[in-house]
Amino acid sequence: MKLYVGNLAGSVTEQELNDLFVQFGGVLSVRIMKDKFSGQPRGFGFVEMDSADSGNAAISGLDSSELHGQRLRVNEARPPQERSEGGFRPRSGSGRPFGQGGSGSRGGGSRGGFGGSRGGY
Repeated sequence: MKLYVGNLAGSVTEQELNDLFVQFGGVLSVRIMKDKFSGQPRGFGFVEMDSADSGNAAISGLDSSELHGQRLRVNEARPPQERSEGGFRPRSGSGRPFGQGGSGSRGGGSRGGFGGSRGGY
């Protein structure tokens, strides 16, 4: 059973999570999610338990418990959702993102950026 563990302090290690969850049954894997650019922990992770009984015991025993001064959120992980294809797609026919030249009402001109009163980004 795969569990979601949220509200993790940045100082928590995967070994600490393993040690915390192993008291409820066999732990197959532990993974703390990190930002892909900075490498900093994102505040949540996943623990895979060897059975549903172990997973449910861990949820009962650890949800709302405290670790490194943070109240943990532990529940069954949801299956990953499919992502739509593509990424950023410009809405103008020019093939350029907003504010990259052209004469649209969203930015435009030689100023660049996304327009508006804030200036470019």
